[in-house]
Amino acid sequence: MFQPVIPLSGSGGWKFLEATYDRQLESYSKSPQVRLDRDYLVDKFSEPVAVESFLDDRRLLRVVLTSFDLGGEEWKRGFIDKVLEESTDPESTFLARLNNSKYTAFAKALDIVDGKISLSPGALSRMAEDFEAKSFQAAVGEVDDNMRLSLNYKSGIGAIAGTGASETTILYRILGDVPTRTLLEGATNLPTDIRKLPLERQAVILKERLQSTLGIREMSELTAPENVEQVIQRFHAMSAISQNASSYSPASAALTLLSNGLGSQGSQNLFLSLL
Repeated sequence: MFQPVIPLSGSGGWKFLEATYDRQLESYSKSPQVRLDRDYLVDKFSEPVAVESFLDDRRLLRVVLTSFDLGGEEWKRGFIDKVLEESTDPESTFLARLNNSKYTAFAKALDIVDGKISLSPGALSRMAEDFEAKSFQAAVGEVDDNMRLSLNYKSGIGAIAGTGASETTILYRILGDVPTRTLLEGATNLPTDIRKLPLERQAVILKERLQSTLGIREMSELTAPENVEQVIQRFHAMSAISQNASSYSPASAALTLLSNGLGSQGSQNLFLSLL
């Protein structure tokens, strides 16, 4: 299996990944397992597939969900069945209330007629390409999770904030999407403890912090290319600051000084000064 190459962390690593993304994705997509999974997807949907057969085929379900950045959720069979069932009911408000752009895209992409899923050649080709891209993101995460979060944000923020939805709806989507939320919390230096607050309060805090740190007043502004890059760069900058701060903690300083030799009395004084 091809392993993504990320020689640096932080902004330098992100710039390298952006510059080499197309070549690395192409190499990764040629890996045997990825190619076999893609071929399996294309072969299975070369003709209509019964919904029940789709739900029972864990491999096919995994590949399709991965293409919508829902990899790892194939165990939610009952929930997925509910999503597909409600998507065929024009009077259903289930997906609107769910307010999850990924599941909405998943449900809308699968054309269900008389209990069978049909995909046009174009739709199937896009799904296969998305599977490769999302699988590559997961592989990047095994090397550097901050890079995976950055790729996820760059490719997914448009579906979350660029749909013409209300400010509140977009904020709730962000708060409900763990990778997007994690990156924006990092970029705006928000503590994860805010997750303990009521959802309404979290939304207010996030919006205020986006405005004060990044100058973003409307959530739809998050989709502008320059703002996408600004958010990602700030995320890596704040992550670097956080890592450097932890490297120079009092405990770290103590260990450094002790390793250089302070003597027993010096060691005692040092530890007393940290109390």
